[in-house]
Amino acid sequence: MRASERAGKPGRTGSVQGNCNFASYSAPAPLASPANTPLLMGSHLQIAADNSVLLRVTHSNLKSFSADVRFHPESSVAAVKEKLWRKCGTSVDSMVLELYDDSGAKVCDLGDDSKPLGFFSPHDGYRIHIVDLDPSSVTSGGWLEDTSLVEKYTISEDAYNKRDSNFRKFKEKLVSVNPAQGNKLPDNHMEELCTNFKIGDRCEIQPGEKRGVVKFVGKGETLAPGFWVGVELDEPLGKHDGTVKGKRYFECPPQHGLLLRPDKVKVGDYPERDPFEEDEI
Repeated sequence: MRASERAGKPGRTGSVQGNCNFASYSAPAPLASPANTPLLMGSHLQIAADNSVLLRVTHSNLKSFSADVRFHPESSVAAVKEKLWRKCGTSVDSMVLELYDDSGAKVCDLGDDSKPLGFFSPHDGYRIHIVDLDPSSVTSGGWLEDTSLVEKYTISEDAYNKRDSNFRKFKEKLVSVNPAQGNKLPDNHMEELCTNFKIGDRCEIQPGEKRGVVKFVGKGETLAPGFWVGVELDEPLGKHDGTVKGKRYFECPPQHGLLLRPDKVKVGDYPERDPFEEDEI
C-alpha cells in the first residue's frame, strides 16, 4: 500500500483517504472590517442587566448604624448574612434578619438560609434589620457608639512614679538640660529692646531683609508673653492684615502684616526699594 492510501492519514496531496468518515472543514470567515464591527457586536453581544436591589441595613444593638448595601436576588440568605457579618460584626449564627418595606411595615423574617433573597421579593428602598441574639456580642452594651461606657485604664500616682520611663520623667529631664523649656516667659520679655522703636519708624526684618514700617510695639493679648513689634511690609510678603487670632493690633493691607520679637527688627535708614531698580548697568 502506498503511503497516500493508508487509512485515515493524509497523502502527499493533503487529502484524506480511507474508510474514516471525517466532517468537512471550512476555513474561518474573514475578520469583520472596522466598519462592520459595531453591527456584529450589536447583533451578537448582549450585556446582562443589573438586577441587584439596594437595601437599607439597620442593627438592633447599633442605633446609629445605617448603611445602603446592594444585594443580588440570587444570593442565598446565608450569603447575605455572611456579607452583613463583615459590616457589623454580628456572627452569622447569632443573626436574625427581618425585611421591612419602604413604609416601615414588616414584610417577613428571612428565616430560611437556603432560600435566595429574591424569594422574599425585596425592592429598592426596603430595609433589612439585623437582630443580634448573642448577649455577649461585640455589638452589645452600646460601647461601640458611646465611648464613655468603655472601661478606661487607670494607674495610681505611686505606680506611675515607680515606672523607669514615663512622660513626667522625660519632661523633667528636658527641663534639666534646657531650663528655658520649663519656664514661662516673663511679661516683660524683651521689653528693653523696644526702647528705640517708635510707630512710623522704617525698619528691616532679619533674616530676609524685608523692609517696612513699624506699626505696633507692645504686649499682645493673643500672643505669647513679652513684647512684640508689628510691621507693615512694603510688599505682600506678610501673614495677615494686622489681625492675629481675632485681635487687631494695627491696620495694613492683607498679606503685608507681621508680628515679630524685637530682636528680629532693626530700625534705621531703610527706604522702600524700587522694584525697577537695576543693580548693574
